[in-house]
Amino acid sequence: MRGITTPSPSGSRPGGIRRATRLLATLAVVALAAGTAGAGASSAKEGPERSGKSSAQQREETSPFTGLPAEPAPVMAVKIDNHKDARPHTELENADIVFVEKVEGGLSRLLGVFSSKFPEGIGPVRSARAYNVEQLRMFDRPILAYSGAREGVVDLIEKSPLYGVSHDDYPDAYFRGGDNEAPHNLYAHPDKILAAAPEASKSKDIGFRFADDAPEGGEATDERTVDYGSAQTTFNWSAEEDRWLTSFDGEPAETTGGARLGGQTVVVQKVDMPPDDGGTPYEKTVGSGEATVLRDGKAYETKWERPTEESGTTFTKSDGERMAFDRGQVWVVYEEA
Repeated sequence: MRGITTPSPSGSRPGGIRRATRLLATLAVVALAAGTAGAGASSAKEGPERSGKSSAQQREETSPFTGLPAEPAPVMAVKIDNHKDARPHTELENADIVFVEKVEGGLSRLLGVFSSKFPEGIGPVRSARAYNVEQLRMFDRPILAYSGAREGVVDLIEKSPLYGVSHDDYPDAYFRGGDNEAPHNLYAHPDKILAAAPEASKSKDIGFRFADDAPEGGEATDERTVDYGSAQTTFNWSAEEDRWLTSFDGEPAETTGGARLGGQTVVVQKVDMPPDDGGTPYEKTVGSGEATVLRDGKAYETKWERPTEESGTTFTKSDGERMAFDRGQVWVVYEEA
């Protein structure tokens, strides 16, 4: 197996086990909320003053990115290589959100957003693009870990509120490893990257909404492919695993630990992609447009909206209700409008 292997606690799991795990996690949050309310009623010493948090804060200890229990933590986005020679990926299964993005020549790159879990190594890491600055501003001031970029892109990152932690500026935060040949063998040390940006913003609402039960409506769907020309990303619904399994270029997407990649929710977001000064498609994520949301074996047609760079992105169904994602890892794939 190529690449590097680190512990992978969230690999592929049978659907019953995953659903039971999610149910237990949800019950834990409910119990926490009930316990907080009961404690506040019985004694002032056991209320919010003692814990240092308000009752509302204690009830909201869930990730705004996955809908699962998680403490607020710094947001770290890692630009990940998706060339065929860079696969399999390392620890992408532990990202809260995975973005699939079109780059030059109709190829694709990935952007993993980590906050709930920070594994020992992530990668392979590759270069940033100009659109990543606009894209990541919805997380406020997150970390962007990357390896190289055009001079104009580096200037854009340095002038932005993002905390750019590049391989060029922080070489000790990265390492070469595995069996892949350069440049597809560079990996990130999350602990060192986090240490380089101690004031990075923590996880917050970016517009996602979650619910255990799927909304009414939707069209039964078992497969969806987004084709960039030289790269294809496919999602197949697995009732057994209760999630969408990912394939790249017709091959199952796996991790260095052997786990199959995939998410509980997949968003195919249609955006404009005009070429930037370097000829790279510039994914315009501010504005509005159409999006298809896949969850529980169904496809829901929605409208996405993001008024400003600092705004989150909302997904609304035709009936005016916010689209509820399934709890777990979310994949967002940009498709040309």
